[in-house]
Parts: sequence; structure tokens; C-alpha cells
Amino acid sequence: MTREIHETHWAVFCRVIDNHGDLGFGWRLSAQLAASGCRVTLYVDVASALSWMAPHGCPNVEVMPWPLDEAVSADTLPDVVIEAFGCELPVEWQAAMAAAPQPPVWVNLEYFSAEDQAVRNHGLPSPVLSGPAKGLTKWFYYPGLGLDSGGLLTRNPEANSPPTQSQTGKQRLRISVFCYEPVGMADWLSQLAQHPAGVDCWVTAGRATHAVQQALHTLPMDTTRGLSVQYLPYMTQDEYDQCLSSMDLNLVRGEDSLVRAMHAGKPFLWQIYPQHDGAHWPKLRAFLARTHAPALVTNAHLAWNHDQPTPLPELDPFALSEWAQWAGDIRHSLSQQTGLVERLRAFVAAKG
Repeated sequence: MTREIHETHWAVFCRVIDNHGDLGFGWRLSAQLAASGCRVTLYVDVASALSWMAPHGCPNVEVMPWPLDEAVSADTLPDVVIEAFGCELPVEWQAAMAAAPQPPVWVNLEYFSAEDQAVRNHGLPSPVLSGPAKGLTKWFYYPGLGLDSGGLLTRNPEANSPPTQSQTGKQRLRISVFCYEPVGMADWLSQLAQHPAGVDCWVTAGRATHAVQQALHTLPMDTTRGLSVQYLPYMTQDEYDQCLSSMDLNLVRGEDSLVRAMHAGKPFLWQIYPQHDGAHWPKLRAFLARTHAPALVTNAHLAWNHDQPTPLPELDPFALSEWAQWAGDIRHSLSQQTGLVERLRAFVAAKG
């Protein structure tokens, strides 16, 4: 029998590697599940960023600390357990699930990927052969771009609301900056300062602010006069989505902000999370290939993610027009598909 997925209890487990990305995704997933009629418990080891990400919470979403050596009764288990990004469930939970007459559907929700191997592995079972969960099966679930993937979280319906920050000039180029520490930051800021229309950079709080400030300290002040830099406070997820919709170019990083940028439909530049073994490069190239990125967009992404300072393409009207066409095509494609939550609920119902 398939499990009824309306008004079920879902437990989402998330360990924070990057406060903005992993927790941001975990919260959006929980909120969208709740909006679809489910009751959700989000277990997270570091929830402090939710105080500014989602200060008002969400009906039917309860945030709980990561369970530490806490006994779990088999008869109080949720209907579905989401193990986000390969975080390992507490052993007490695994044992309780194995002892349950009808164990929860156990989903290992992976990072977004447009790689062929992610498509091949999406939806495959992974039998547990040893340990406290021996005898159970977890299921691999890969978010992605096409109908052959797990889909993406949907856009915020309020994302096109007017931005909360003030407009400084209609003709100046507006760029949002959310990044790690790109090695080419100083060179890029110097390049932007020479833009004939002038550039306003809206820099997000945290690592991006630190990276921009450090880069500006290395540049002579008289070379950056055409560049206006505004440092933003920490924003709610709704405010950030609105910000992206108001820009001419969005610099995003990791995964959660990448998806928000795709839904905004504005030109964007993705700084992928760097991995020591270089696994991020095939992932980045697969994304650019899958979205049919034009040469200038591909070159910009490769330069921005390079481990040596590399010039980025000039942001002239032709370049921005081609960039905007690419971003608009991605947004249109996503708007024609069902989202991750709808696909995930159907997937769980079939496995239950």
C-alpha cells in the first residue's frame, strides 16, 4: 500500500556546514512541506541563523536541537525521515526505525547536481546491511534541473515585491554580492569601478562583506570612485529573494542562493562550494552545459571560480543582454516543471 502523504509528520535532519546554505535549504524545505499540508520537525545542530533568516517561524514547523543520545520510541516516529546532505542519523533513531512495525520512509536528500551520475543515482535504494538500522532501506534523492531529477524548491511568490533598500539611480548597474573569498575579487572591483554607467554593489552580511572590504583595502582609493558599495544587514529569506529580483546581476554561492537566483531570472554568477579534490569543477561544468550557457557566461563562471585571479568579461549591454537571455530561459524552464516538494511527496508515497 502507498502511504497517505497529506497531513503526515516529516522529520528533516540537517547539520550545518555553512549557516546560510545548509540551514537555508533545510528551512525552506520544511516551510514548503508545511505549506503543502505536512507537519514538520526540523532537527538542526546550529539553528542560530534562523533568528534573522526566518524570525517569524512557520506554522506546522517545529525546530528542535540535534538529538544527542536520546531514546526514541518506535510508536512516536514520524512518517518520513529526511537525511539532508548525507548527515548521519543518530544511532538511537536508526535503532528505533528498525524496530518499528512500519518504519518511516528514509530519504537521503543529496546536494543539487546537474551531473549525469546524479540523474542515474536519483531514486535508487540503498539497503542498510549493518549497524543499528540493519534491514532498512534508504533512498537517494537528487535535486536537479530536469524532469528526470528530484526538482528544485519553488520560488517565493513574494519575490517580485519592491525591494526594501533604496534605489540609488536607475541607470547605474546594480549588483548583489554573496560569495566566499574569490581570489579575483580585487581585480573585479577595480574593473567594475571603470564601468561607464557606474556600479552599485549591494554586499550581503558575513563573509561577503569581509571579502569585499579586504579587497578594497588593497586598491588605491582614486581607482574605485565609480563604485558605490552598500553593506547590507542580515536579511530574511523573503527580503533576500526580493533583493535578487531587483538587481542587474546577482553573485551567489553554494546551493540555496543559486536556486533563488535561478528563480529570480536575472543574470547571475555562481561561486560553487570549492572542494579539495576538485569535484566542484565537473559539477560546475555540468550545470553550465545542462543550461546551455553561452560562451561569455561560461567564461565568467570559470574565471570567478578559478584559484588564480582571472579577468571576467566586461559587463557591456550586449553581454548583459545575452546573460539575461540565458537566465530567463532557466527561469522559464523551471516555471514549467513541478517543484521538489511535490515530487518528493509523490516519491515518498510510492515508497511507503
